[in-house]
Amino acid sequence: MAEEQKFSETSVQLTEAAPQTVGSGFTAQGNIYSAILSRNETVKDARRLKDFQELRDKYFLKKVLFEDPLFPAQDSSLFYSEKFPLKLQWKRPSEICSNPQFILGGANRTDICQGDLGDCWLLAAIACLTLNDIVLKRVVPHDQSFTENYAGIFHFQFWRYGEWVDVVVDDRLPTYKNQLVFTRSGQKNEFWSALLEKAYAKLHGSYEALKGGNSLEAMEDFTGGVTEFYEITEAPKELYNIMRKALKRGSLMSCAIDVLVPTAQRTKTASGLVTGHAYSITGVEQGKRKDGKDLMIRLVRVRDPWGVAPPPACKSNDWAALATSEQDKERLRPTEQGEFWMCFEEFKKNFTKLEICNLTPDTLEDDQMLKWNVTIHEGRWVKGCSAGGCRNFPDTYWTNPQFHLVLPEADLKEKTCTVVVALMQMGRRKERCSGATLHNIGFAIYEVPKEMKGNQQQLPKDFFLYNASTARCKSYVNMREVTERFCLKPGEYVIIPSTFDPHKESEFLLRVFSESRSTSEVIDAEIEVEPVTDVKKKIKPFEEEETEEEKQFRAIFQQIAGDDMQINANELRTVLNRVVCKHKELKTEGFSLESCRSMIALMDTDGTGHLNLQEFKHLWNKIKKWKLVFTHYDTDKSSTISSFEMRNALTEAGFQLNNQLYDIICMRYANEHMELDFDSYISCLVRLEGMFRAFRAFDRDGDGIIKLNVFEWLQLTMYA
Repeated sequence: MAEEQKFSETSVQLTEAAPQTVGSGFTAQGNIYSAILSRNETVKDARRLKDFQELRDKYFLKKVLFEDPLFPAQDSSLFYSEKFPLKLQWKRPSEICSNPQFILGGANRTDICQGDLGDCWLLAAIACLTLNDIVLKRVVPHDQSFTENYAGIFHFQFWRYGEWVDVVVDDRLPTYKNQLVFTRSGQKNEFWSALLEKAYAKLHGSYEALKGGNSLEAMEDFTGGVTEFYEITEAPKELYNIMRKALKRGSLMSCAIDVLVPTAQRTKTASGLVTGHAYSITGVEQGKRKDGKDLMIRLVRVRDPWGVAPPPACKSNDWAALATSEQDKERLRPTEQGEFWMCFEEFKKNFTKLEICNLTPDTLEDDQMLKWNVTIHEGRWVKGCSAGGCRNFPDTYWTNPQFHLVLPEADLKEKTCTVVVALMQMGRRKERCSGATLHNIGFAIYEVPKEMKGNQQQLPKDFFLYNASTARCKSYVNMREVTERFCLKPGEYVIIPSTFDPHKESEFLLRVFSESRSTSEVIDAEIEVEPVTDVKKKIKPFEEEETEEEKQFRAIFQQIAGDDMQINANELRTVLNRVVCKHKELKTEGFSLESCRSMIALMDTDGTGHLNLQEFKHLWNKIKKWKLVFTHYDTDKSSTISSFEMRNALTEAGFQLNNQLYDIICMRYANEHMELDFDSYISCLVRLEGMFRAFRAFDRDGDGIIKLNVFEWLQLTMYA
């Protein structure tokens, strides 16, 4: 077996602190945004935008204010697990104040003040968003107002699993005593940030779904960028330069302090910072001191989304020493009470994690800007079939989805290819109301051996027993996305994304970025089956010299069938169960009536709903062949086979199916322990063979396509 260090898993804390009260950014050059702003589907975006404009114009002409039926002004849009302790009223901005404005004096970081919802991670990301005007205007279309064409409807755009989506909301907001309960602006009559939070809540099903998270998640939804996560104690020495370049390139950045005991209450540190709380990073500056000492000042500007707490004891006033003009002083000045500068060394001492969302996969450790090739794949881990867990579980690991990656040439002036792999689990936040949590996810990359190159078949179980991975993620982490950068030799590889433990279900998105030309595609088999011989041609009369088993069959068959020598489903069940019970190695309760009906449908060549002796003999020969396969994979002699092994069993029985069909078979035929007993196994094979035979009968041209009318479709599905 290949020696490879076992995979480890790491837990990352969510930031969800909330206050206990109710209550000129840098723009990088436009060309670096091409990876994000052109990644949307133009036609789809145009259609979604048209939906908003049509709705707005329709309600404006009717002089009726829009009420969103998909996210109503009701408790169901607020919380799913508990009632809010206060009696809230949904109000439109014009009912809260006079002269409401969508954006007042430009959208900036002072417009985001946290309310009574633990979504500081989201607000930290929004504050970062305001530093980048190009991306901000993509997420928050500025051509909206409470005056021109006002109809109580607004829209926002988010990057959602590979495409941009347009989210429409009405402007009714939850209030208490005429005050916004959740996010609000520092100016009472400005509402873009509150409406953006509402649109993001709608995207995830409720406001409560936004409680607790990592800022990277929202940053990515605002940009479609590539994420990086640093534990500050383990960060590279050049971390300060990485942070400077990140801001220069328009990246979004936040930081937080982990709670020492995850279940403990959020508390303040000795310096006055809050644990379990997300902060935005809004500036990184350095320069020489003015006092003549040849010392470099390195500062980081941090913003608290609460916007009310006094600066911590670890703040620095050295920012004024960096200003060379009044314009510089205004640019560097903290804009409000919740924003402050820190010495970089103090920053490292106080904060435990740093999150960066880059607008392109370019490394922050060099100055070169590149054009990247990107491929995006959606996939799914299905319990018992394709949710095989990490390589620590060799019996099931091989069943995970596999993606073929071809790197035909090295990067320019290099001997290797730079590849960035980003694996994201989809929809977990929206499914929180059903108890969903983030899985620990990760991936490994295997080089395809010479003898298997060009072969689009999945790497088998034995391959992973004797071959170590070429590259892999550092650990499996409970974050929405795991991203790693690799340098690989030109060649063919297979990427295997997985959860840490088997049987963890989720949909996922796999993005592969490469500097040089590359291709990647999911490995999936063509649907094939061994030729099904026509039963009438196959059946031969019994030979004069019958075997002992054939004599037993004839005797039992004659006894049950009677003079007409035909049996129905009930009688077939009796015959089969009498014979199967003689096979002591099969600890089975026998065949169900439904299984026997399927068998008759498979073997009934004359449409009578009965089997004659010859048809029955041919059926039994099939069952004997399939029984040998079943016994081979019943390694523990429990008369069951693992749903993971069903893939191999079907292949050995002559069926080559694609991944989606394996998923369906597992869901349809496996029990709660992800096992198939003999009856379920035979039922599945009978059903498969019957459907293949029916398809071939209708595929008169042999082109793999059939056309059925309603009668033919019903006839096929109801009896097959």
